Amino acid sequence: MNALELTPTVRNNLAGFVSDIERLESIVATWDDGPRSVVGAYKLALEALNAEAFRRLIRALKVDPAALAAMKTAATDEVVYAVLRSYDVLKASLNERVEQALESVRPMLKSHGGDVELVDVRPPTVEVRFKGACDSCPASTLTFHAGVKKALQDVCPEITDVVQVKGAGAVSEGAVRFISPFALNAEGNWISAGTLSDFPDGAIRSMELGGRKIILSRNGASLTCFENACAHLGFPIHDGEVKNGIITCPYHGFRYDLASGECLTAPEVQLQPHAVRIVGSSVEIRISA
Repeated sequence: MNALELTPTVRNNLAGFVSDIERLESIVATWDDGPRSVVGAYKLALEALNAEAFRRLIRALKVDPAALAAMKTAATDEVVYAVLRSYDVLKASLNERVEQALESVRPMLKSHGGDVELVDVRPPTVEVRFKGACDSCPASTLTFHAGVKKALQDVCPEITDVVQVKGAGAVSEGAVRFISPFALNAEGNWISAGTLSDFPDGAIRSMELGGRKIILSRNGASLTCFENACAHLGFPIHDGEVKNGIITCPYHGFRYDLASGECLTAPEVQLQPHAVRIVGSSVEIRISA
């Protein structure tokens, strides 16, 4: 497939549409200033026309309660939501604002070898789980209250109860709905890795995604993802023995907890994690730098 061949009609999902847009933008970025400026102006004119059309349509629908209800139902579709958000026609959903709040504290957590994931959103409650070094850190309670909880309540004042879930567990289906790639920064780029049924429970699966070799481990409805490289000498570990959630590197015997990436042999190192989310039954990975 060449760079100008589009695929939305085949993939028919938000990730497919976004991928095609990004590929076309990367081509235009290589053009000279003149043609690139013309394309940019054309894009802005179309966006202004579309945005005004959407505003007029929504104003007309709002006067009819039945039409307004139908519009709200339509906005639950991820593609409809993403496009309307890109034109600022819709306000950011609660789920999107929650994810943005978590993004704001992730750099701090990652600097200490940890991360945080969204478990569930049930207004006025949000459940989160620490990952990596933060999960077992004695200061995790302080981190939770001073960082994560404050960030969530600053951005989402309607959330009055933020709960820290301990240990590995199932992520509630739909918990990360409406995370719009149009609204998040570059760190919000998620890559499809298949469906939950593609990953055998209690085992690991290796693959190459986004140019990186990774392993995924499933525990019930929860998945973790790490670089397929032992923290000792960088050898691949996907052929290592897996027992009780622990994988042993087949080369030099280093043992890792697949729930957190923690190295049980040398606690000062750990596997490099990559973020995972489950949207319905679809598994998506965000490759770390």
